[in-house]
Amino acid sequence: MSIPTYLPFTVVAGCVATIVAVVVGVTRAPKRSNGSDSDRRRTVQATASVLVGWFVIAAALALVGVYSATTSGIPTIQFGIAIPILIGCLMIWRWPAVSRLIDAVPRRWVIAIQFYRAEGVIFLVLFAAHLLPGMFALPAGLGDVAVALLAAAIGIGAIGGQQLNSQTVLRWNLLGIADLIVAVSTGFLTAPSAFQMFAFERPNELISMFPLVLIPTFLVPLAILLHIISLIQLGARHRTRRR
Repeated sequence: MSIPTYLPFTVVAGCVATIVAVVVGVTRAPKRSNGSDSDRRRTVQATASVLVGWFVIAAALALVGVYSATTSGIPTIQFGIAIPILIGCLMIWRWPAVSRLIDAVPRRWVIAIQFYRAEGVIFLVLFAAHLLPGMFALPAGLGDVAVALLAAAIGIGAIGGQQLNSQTVLRWNLLGIADLIVAVSTGFLTAPSAFQMFAFERPNELISMFPLVLIPTFLVPLAILLHIISLIQLGARHRTRRR
C-alpha cells in the first residue's frame, strides 16, 4: 500500500511536538518542588533522554519493518505497545525521582498535555481517502479528538482559576483509557494477521507501517502513562483531603 506523502511529516511532527511539550512542562514543574537546581536539571535531562530515546527506537523498529503485518503471521505491534507501558509503570513505582516529579507537576498540565491526541484526526482523513477501515478509523479518530478537546477544556478552565473537580478528572481519565482500549482492539482485529477478524475488504495495513505505527507504539503508551499519573495524583489528593 502506498503511503500518502503528507503522512510522514504529519505523524513525525506530532510526535516531536509532543516530546517538546512534555519536556517544557517538566522543565517548569520542578520549580514547585524543593529540589536543588542540579536535581531539577537531571530530572529534565532524564525525561528528555527517555522520550527521545524511546521515539528513536520506535521509529527505527518501524523503519526496518519489525511491526509489518502479514495475513498469516503473528502480529508484533502489541509488544511495541505493552513493553513501554510496563517499563513506564516500573519507573513510576520504583524510581523515587519520578515519584517526586509526579508530585511537582500540576494536575491540570498532566491533563492538558493530552491535547496531542487531536493527532487522531489523521485516522479520519485516511478513512475519507479509503486507506483505513471505518471500524477502526471512526471510533479511534472521533474518540481521540473528543478526549483531546476535553483535555484542553479542563486545562484552560483550571488556568482560568476554575477548581479541578475530582469526578470530572476521574471521568475524563476513564473515557481516555476506554478510547485507547477501543482503538487498540479495533486496530488489532482489522490489521492483517492470523488474528484478523474484520475489514478483509479494506484491511488496516497502514497501522503497522511507518510512520502511522508510531501512534500505537509511541503516542498510545505515552497517553496510558499520563492517565496513570493523573489517577495517581487524583488518589493522592483524595487521601490528603480525607486527612
